[in-house]
Amino acid sequence: MNHARKGNSRSLGEWLDGHASTLFITPAVLLILIFSIFPLVASLIIAFSRFRLGAGSYRVRWVGLKNFEKQFFGSEQFHFLGTFEGMSTLGWLVSIIAIAASLYWLARYCFTKFWWLGFIGRIISALMFVALVLLFSATLLSGTQFGTLGVTLFYVFAGCALQFAIGLGLALLCAQPIRGRSFFRVIFFIPLMITPIGIGYAFRMLADTSKGPFSHVWQWVGLGDFAWASDPWAARLFIVIGDSWQWIPFVFIILLAALENIPKDQQEAAEVDGASGWQIFREITWPQLLPVAATVMLIRLIEAFKLVDLPNIMTSGGPGIATESMSLHSYFAWRTLDLGQSAAIAYLLLFVTVVICVSFFNYVVLSRLRHAA
Repeated sequence: MNHARKGNSRSLGEWLDGHASTLFITPAVLLILIFSIFPLVASLIIAFSRFRLGAGSYRVRWVGLKNFEKQFFGSEQFHFLGTFEGMSTLGWLVSIIAIAASLYWLARYCFTKFWWLGFIGRIISALMFVALVLLFSATLLSGTQFGTLGVTLFYVFAGCALQFAIGLGLALLCAQPIRGRSFFRVIFFIPLMITPIGIGYAFRMLADTSKGPFSHVWQWVGLGDFAWASDPWAARLFIVIGDSWQWIPFVFIILLAALENIPKDQQEAAEVDGASGWQIFREITWPQLLPVAATVMLIRLIEAFKLVDLPNIMTSGGPGIATESMSLHSYFAWRTLDLGQSAAIAYLLLFVTVVICVSFFNYVVLSRLRHAA
């Protein structure tokens, strides 16, 4: 009997040892399935349906692509894409240049190192690029209002460019042997610890030209009566500034860590040879910093597409829909119980995010990593 018990316990222990990896990973897989995969599938079904709530029940009716058609061709076109009233000469010129550049890029790939899977990916990227150029040519360059897609892209590209420029500048300054470097590092990192809601309310108060803490400064520069929330571009700019204030520390701290890990031997040798500071940065520092910079900007691109807190708190998407991002657009549709439209907008945002971020990763991050290797 004892031998049988020992044999059973030994076999159980051996089985546990053999399946330990599966047992440890199973809880994580179950959590992902419950909290990620199931909502993803459920929202996909809702995106192709018309979801209506009733008294104590709900009704789901399959409508196919109608939720998406409304965003591109129907009653929601002005909200998602913008208002189209013909394209200006400048818009046509920019569009033709973009199409020609995309065709040249695809042809060059075909005649250099063609691979059918890579070619398909480049076709998707080129179509997305041309579509976005046509969108801005028919709206922004033609004097008409663009929709939530254009607003989201403005937040992404303008915000990320500003954050990278200032974050890199601060990292280069704090990498120098100056007094108080540790103090400045802590100060620059503080905004990242504040919640987006708090930042939204803080910037809404700071930008108040009549009752805010800097109202006297606004009065002094002659902007005491300027209602920035009623001007589309001023409102967008304030939101970009608030978002940048929060995320510049993220870019700063990662680039600073990368700068401090660059070997100093080459820089010191270049200084001995008489190279200027700009030459050292361009030929030595930047090539080694580029893989990290590309990676941190990829992370920021993904996060910037999800911007919803600041435009909701600072302007509520106004004036009109001038500051409404796609995430906020989806939230407003969900709040009115139009769940089908909300899910459709969310999946359109997912598609745009995936195509742009995958393109950036493949053509910028991976290419730079291969070049560095």
